[in-house]
Amino acid sequence: MKKLYRLLIILAAVGISLILGLNCSTAGSYPKTLYEQPSPYNNILVTEDENGLRTLYFERGGARQSVGKPGDPDHLELPYVKTMLSGLALCDDPRRILIVGLGGGTIPKFLHKYYPQSLIDAVDIDPDVVKVAREFFEFHEDAHLRAFVEDGRKFIENRPGVYDIIFLDAFGTDRIPYHLATREFLLAVKKALTPRGLVLGNIWKRSYNSLYDSMIRTYQDVFADLHLLDVREAANHILIAIPRRLQLSSKDISSRARRVSQSKGFLFDMGHVVEVGYRPIELDIFNSRVLTDGDKPSGVP
Repeated sequence: MKKLYRLLIILAAVGISLILGLNCSTAGSYPKTLYEQPSPYNNILVTEDENGLRTLYFERGGARQSVGKPGDPDHLELPYVKTMLSGLALCDDPRRILIVGLGGGTIPKFLHKYYPQSLIDAVDIDPDVVKVAREFFEFHEDAHLRAFVEDGRKFIENRPGVYDIIFLDAFGTDRIPYHLATREFLLAVKKALTPRGLVLGNIWKRSYNSLYDSMIRTYQDVFADLHLLDVREAANHILIAIPRRLQLSSKDISSRARRVSQSKGFLFDMGHVVEVGYRPIELDIFNSRVLTDGDKPSGVP
């Protein structure tokens, strides 16, 4: 009887603890929703977790578009960002930089800190994305950092020969807009580069992207040199596209990347990112179709 009594007391205590835990969780639940509104192109959602990390979504339950930590431009939460930045290894001290797809402004803010004399343009088609970046992700413009509300393709087509590096990081809810993946678009991107320029493209891996092979093939068709970096434990591949042939090995890129990150004082080793992520491009991709404006595959919006 005494054992049964003790057991009942324990069960009651556990029940009370669970109830109190649920109440506490409800009172201070995370993540908190800081903003949720429909925009002309998305349903924008901004949340904040218990560590102060803010995340941008374009739909509830969708992919994380951007993650930032207020007051800390060095905090690069999403793994693809470090991989994309490793392309800096192939362009010393770029004077003009373009980022297509602002998100929360993680990449332009990082670049602005470490390349304060560079002129950095960020363009996004959605005016509310720019508004949210300013209001919730500490994206602040000045004489060297500017945001433009415009379709990225039209913006690029009007700026030939301007940029040393172009970051292509524009996504909708679940894909790259088709008109930002075609041969005609990439030719305009190539034309917007300076003679020493290069392009860094973020694309979904094959398992998440029905056009993966064709996207790679289209880059190959436009650019003389193409390198692929896998983002470990993420759904991204990063492409380094160069309009001239440099004959660089993975070791060449990783050593250059390490020198840049050390000289600039980055808090991560870009050389290591390249070493673990570099992948040869599969030969059978050469047989894939090149994406063009007038030949959109069926089922692609």
